[in-house]
Amino acid sequence: MSVLLSLLSSALWGLSDFLGGNASRRVPALSVVGVSQLATLLVLVPVAVLTGGLSADRAYLLPAVLAGATGLVALTAFYRALATGTMGLVAPVAALGAVVPVVSGLVQGEAPSALQLVGVGVAVVGVVLASGPELRGGAGGVRPLLLALGAAAGFGAVLALVAEGAQTSVVMTLLTMRLTSVTALGVLLLATVRRGGADTGVHRADLPVLACVGAADVGANGAFAVASSSAGGLVSVTGVLASLYPVVTVLLARQLLGERMRRVQGVGAALTLAGVGLLSAG
Repeated sequence: MSVLLSLLSSALWGLSDFLGGNASRRVPALSVVGVSQLATLLVLVPVAVLTGGLSADRAYLLPAVLAGATGLVALTAFYRALATGTMGLVAPVAALGAVVPVVSGLVQGEAPSALQLVGVGVAVVGVVLASGPELRGGAGGVRPLLLALGAAAGFGAVLALVAEGAQTSVVMTLLTMRLTSVTALGVLLLATVRRGGADTGVHRADLPVLACVGAADVGANGAFAVASSSAGGLVSVTGVLASLYPVVTVLLARQLLGERMRRVQGVGAALTLAGVGLLSAG
């Protein structure tokens, strides 16, 4: 079950990144993150109340707050990278964040099987190869690549922190993450208003798409939180499976935006899928 939930989170993150990255080409990245996360916060509050999450042990608090702050910075950098670079190349670079939960899991004493460790290596190599053209100086220059690498570190840290918080409460971890990010964004918006720059660039027609971005993102976080906290859900394995979302983003970009993939990216995608097979088999 943890494998299926991790793959579901990967699919939802891929959809969220495609929609969010595409929206960032006409709406400021910070506004995309802010509106999408506010929409999910409005849903998570009643869910937490109805499920009794507010009375849960507070051990989730610190990792959830750190995850919310880190995720805000990472998402903003990622959407900016998607808006200024080629979506099919930037997304795989950000997936290198899978290394972070792997290291975190191993440090905490997890013991993946030999087959799963091979799968981790194959999947990571596949992601690097899928990013090959950008590493040689693809469209948009080096800035999108640097932003994507920063996002990768942030995403990896978020995976590890969400897994830690979910051991206590999945719902409250997600809610606290959103409260943290929305509060930080509110402070930034207030500072912008005081400087006379209140226009967020968001129009009514953008709201349904941004709500979908937030829904897919929180769904992905929830699926991963359950996967990593379930019996047998090793963070070093579920973290890698959940980080395969670029496959979805790349395919959507290719089908809907007409972005082309080079041969090396195809090889990388094949290796990534092979890595998934090894991780699942292990």
